[in-house]
Amino acid sequence: MPITLQEIKNNALAFVQKWENETSEEAEAKSFWDDFFEIFGISRYRLASFEKPVKKQDGRQGYIDLLWKGELLVEHKSRGKNLDRAYRQATDYFIGLKDYELPKYVLVTDFANFRLYDLQNEQEYQFLLQDLVKNIHLFAFMAGYQPRTYKDTDEINIKTAELLGK
Repeated sequence: MPITLQEIKNNALAFVQKWENETSEEAEAKSFWDDFFEIFGISRYRLASFEKPVKKQDGRQGYIDLLWKGELLVEHKSRGKNLDRAYRQATDYFIGLKDYELPKYVLVTDFANFRLYDLQNEQEYQFLLQDLVKNIHLFAFMAGYQPRTYKDTDEINIKTAELLGK
């Protein structure tokens, strides 16, 4: 049974409290991401891997911090590091990925700050770790929720309904 939105929010709140003072990527990034996936009731081990080797755009070897093939690429930095550079680093890895591995989302963080790039919809979202619960809907894809879009009813459908009503 899928995890409920309320359970996700409760898990996110506990996650924020646990990680609010962390600063070192080298020491804690892997545990951070294992816990992040658990917010959504899923095991990171089943979906994503750490330190995937890839050739970067400049031909040098690089390592993706976390890759969920076809969904999410994460570049994690220590607190206070430049997230613009982290995003450039993340996108430099694209050339070394197969088409089916290319992510729909790129997430860069320094523990305190999050930037989520929705590549399909060309949207960028920025928020603080403390605001994760308010922004948890941005990660609904992780729990298998699909976004729905609603559009105005077509004119033809309105006329058809009016005719049927008569």
